[in-house]
Amino acid sequence: MSNLKKLGKLGKNASPAMQAFQVFDEAALADGVIPKKYKELIAVAVALTTQCPYCLEIHKNQAENAGATQEELAEVTFVAAALRAGAAVVHGTHLMNK
Repeated sequence: MSNLKKLGKLGKNASPAMQAFQVFDEAALADGVIPKKYKELIAVAVALTTQCPYCLEIHKNQAENAGATQEELAEVTFVAAALRAGAAVVHGTHLMNK
């Protein structure tokens, strides 16, 4: 998590791109037709499948701040696990002869 302290330096060295990303990120995760809590739970599921520890920490906290419970975080873990396992199974079809 200490590398997150370097985001300022990254942004300074690529200011237009960082500013655009921040605007996009805020818009994508803002409360809308899909409530913020659900967006943050989706973000947690994606972070679990991409295995990004930074995203996990950030979006777990945001999900909790939006009202997510420990039970919801537990369930979203298994949704992510099912999708990840399912992808492996479906990709197994590439190994099968005609």
